Amino acid sequence: MSFKQFLLRKLSLFFMLTTLITLAVYILGSRFDGDARFGYEALLSPLFYAGCCVLPSLVTCSRRELTPRAWVLREILQFLLTEAVMLALAFRSPSIDTSRPVVVLGIAVSVLVIYLLVFLFSWLVNSAQAKRVNEELLEFQRLRAADACAPGGASPGGGGQG
Repeated sequence: MSFKQFLLRKLSLFFMLTTLITLAVYILGSRFDGDARFGYEALLSPLFYAGCCVLPSLVTCSRRELTPRAWVLREILQFLLTEAVMLALAFRSPSIDTSRPVVVLGIAVSVLVIYLLVFLFSWLVNSAQAKRVNEELLEFQRLRAADACAPGGASPGGGGQG
């Protein structure tokens, strides 16, 4: 994967995370602190959290293809780093009551659910792209074979018209 593709995936990850974190903040906030009111600056917190969650995903960057085992280990490391970052932010925030274990558990479970949803969405997008590329490749091969069989078509071993 090129560096440009890698950056585009991280940008896509950022926007998925922003959406899901906004939903999680709403759900957790409604459940644990429903009477709280915030100013407009609170609208920036999902962007900040998403940016902080993209950073641990950099451990998946590799110039070469990873073995399945290395890929799994990096995914686990990414998840653990993401959990640690989000819990550290929660404990440092004066507006989050981390003295209540249920709040900390809610944050940890939210991070897990968001991580799994992002993984699922990414897999669905990548699967659709792979299917489309395979269909295009099959169409190209079919056209190439038909061209080779046509009178005056390309020779089987060559690359041009004969």
